[in-house]
Amino acid sequence: MAFTFRFAEPFAQVKGSPIRELFRYLSQPGMISFAGGYPAPELFDEAGLQTSLLAVAHNLGTTLSYGATEGWPALRESFARLTTARAIPTQAEQLIVTSGSQQGFDLLLRAFIQPGDTVVVERPTYPAALQGLRLAGAHIVTIGSDTQGPDLAELAAVFKQHQPKLLYLVPTFANPTGATIDLQGRRRLLDLLAGTSCVLIEDDPYGQLRFSGAPVPTLAQLAHDTPVADQVVYLSSLSKTIAPGLRLGWMRAHADILRRCVLAKQVDDLCSAPYLQAVAAHYLDSGRYETHLPNIAASYGERARLMIASLRQHFGDNLTLLEPEGGMFLWGRLHDGLDAASLLPLAIQENVMFVPGSAFYAAQPDPQAFRLSFTMSTPEQIVQGCERLFRATQRLAQGETAGQ
Repeated sequence: MAFTFRFAEPFAQVKGSPIRELFRYLSQPGMISFAGGYPAPELFDEAGLQTSLLAVAHNLGTTLSYGATEGWPALRESFARLTTARAIPTQAEQLIVTSGSQQGFDLLLRAFIQPGDTVVVERPTYPAALQGLRLAGAHIVTIGSDTQGPDLAELAAVFKQHQPKLLYLVPTFANPTGATIDLQGRRRLLDLLAGTSCVLIEDDPYGQLRFSGAPVPTLAQLAHDTPVADQVVYLSSLSKTIAPGLRLGWMRAHADILRRCVLAKQVDDLCSAPYLQAVAAHYLDSGRYETHLPNIAASYGERARLMIASLRQHFGDNLTLLEPEGGMFLWGRLHDGLDAASLLPLAIQENVMFVPGSAFYAAQPDPQAFRLSFTMSTPEQIVQGCERLFRATQRLAQGETAGQ
């Protein structure tokens, strides 16, 4: 008789990431993936990182020992300068280093959420955030969103009805839609936050990847020196702008929040790797970050425009696209009642992958929506992949299924 494991309730019937489930198809010969939201490896500043790696290697000091849970002092200073450069005045003691912004979100869940506590997210939103909320036992309430971000009238009603503990947003180049909340919307959002007991988590991993349009202040910048300043937590990361393999991000928050997140991090991983923190600090202080970042954003802009043009060439008016001004994602919606989940197996047969929109919803999914990432593909792959996606859509429209 098989042994019965008594897992905690959230893990009893847990499902894996719908995006990572697609990994097994990457080894399929000739596969073009628009699925994963990963930065382009060929755009990593390898020369700059190698210089920083060698500089730290030649002076290891205490980087091979345990470090402070709050973060390597030099990197906290570097992150404080970087955050201040984004017009969010910050001292090193106002932030902690995390193993990517994903860890920052998880630490906040540990500090705030008990089973049944309400957290508000957009519809659609980042799937790893949904997974974290489910495992924490949170009561997830969703609000609709469009090209300008969340439905603020709906948010006002949710604040009144549910008194949520947390509101999670990616306000700039959102994952998955690429949408950005405009300045007026950001101010209205902060006005709604005032008078509530809700903490707003601003997740900003993509904000520096703007390739068109005018910059918009972060919510943390707009909230600074206002009554809601303490209610805004700012998360960011080096994963999308330097290299995800460093696994480094940071959290800027009120001291009471940071203190509790440090305790949670001590249990989690004790500290982020000091050696890699020292490398990141050297790289940031070298000035190469500021000089290299425009190259990444410009390249992503070229790829995004090419993908949009290729899709329009094939689909014409039979596909709705939300055109981003930055970031890594393109959000599409099929017409004529075609289902994106049904399209995926046919697309895989055509050697192209994407993520059906249902992966990004906690409730009320849009079956016709899907996400494409333009960052990991060459121009040739983008053109070929869009053609393959169109062929798969034609097959679906003709009633074909993957088993036929």
